[in-house]
Amino acid sequence: MDSKIQDKEILDIIERMKLAKIGEYKKWQILIKKILEKKPWNQGEVEYYTRITRIYNKTGTLVRSKNYHTKLSNEDIKPKCKECEKISEFYCNMNDQYYCLKHVVGHDENEF
Repeated sequence: MDSKIQDKEILDIIERMKLAKIGEYKKWQILIKKILEKKPWNQGEVEYYTRITRIYNKTGTLVRSKNYHTKLSNEDIKPKCKECEKISEFYCNMNDQYYCLKHVVGHDENEF
């Protein structure tokens, strides 16, 4: 894959994560700067990116990690849980929904 095309796709995904307030703003800024300056990512940055994002390709969406639930940070907007009215504490990247501590596990038969 052409590096410029791949960089643009990664930047698009990061911008969507920032707009949705998923993850840590400072880490996204660091990754954007490294992409624009053509600097390599360290292992921690690669793991952070793959843990809480989806990778899109022509055949569909692939989850790159078994870590389906991301704990929301203090800076994240915390909408109501999909199952109840409590404030959510986790984002599930399998179904793009937010869940409280009580409902985060067991809401999808594919997560086991």
